[in-house]
Amino acid sequence: MSITTEKKINPALSVKQGQYLDFIYYYSKVNGYPPAQADIQKYFGVSAPTVHQTILKLEADELISRTPRESSSLKVLIKTDELPLEW
Repeated sequence: MSITTEKKINPALSVKQGQYLDFIYYYSKVNGYPPAQADIQKYFGVSAPTVHQTILKLEADELISRTPRESSSLKVLIKTDELPLEW
């Protein structure tokens, strides 16, 4: 018999958005400060405009906050148990 647990996952999130949220959360936890967009770009192997557009979408959806023109200012706004950690 297996036990399954339900996760609160926002169905409007794409897989990539969920991965970005997870990365920002764990990078911040491990390093003590949030990633710069260049860190995200390097990790996912995508272009700077792709990272920026995804960050803007996450911010518009109120899943993260950031300070414009300030490096490493990303902050995840949702509770840890709401992170889609199973991508």
